[in-house]
Amino acid sequence: MISVLYSWSLYNGLVKANENIIGQWAQVETQYQRRFDLIPNLVNSVKGIMAQEQKIFGDLAEARTRYTGAGNIDDKVKAANDVENSLSRLLVVMENYPQLRSSETVLTLMAQLEGTENRISVERSRFNDVVRFYNTKIKRFPANIFAGLYGFNEKSYFEPQLGSEKVPNVNF
Repeated sequence: MISVLYSWSLYNGLVKANENIIGQWAQVETQYQRRFDLIPNLVNSVKGIMAQEQKIFGDLAEARTRYTGAGNIDDKVKAANDVENSLSRLLVVMENYPQLRSSETVLTLMAQLEGTENRISVERSRFNDVVRFYNTKIKRFPANIFAGLYGFNEKSYFEPQLGSEKVPNVNF
């Protein structure tokens, strides 16, 4: 009887930990959606002044489309990283245009985007925390035995894309 109660309790704990991961990823996606909603406004504000930077605009639109069409968390992470790379290039380009920096619309959008990037960072960190909790839970004895029987597998952490620590180089 005790083993049945323990098994039932363990299973429910694993389900809860797994649902926490799904819920936290939804929080990350909420912030991504905020970013995706801001990007077209920023791009449209800047587009007229920077007609020669059409490739960056195209890359942003393409990565955004891939994100919305992604079927799983791993594909969404890759597409989100592509958005970040394109967005970083756009921000570097914008810093080289003094008339853009003085535009009130661009400044407001940039402040909103900066706040969104901070929110994304916080939510990603929280996502990794719940993944760490879950992965630790399914690896500890005796839960590891039950986790395997119930089909609970290790989850992937959100990790930055290789090379994302490098500042993008934009040449004119």
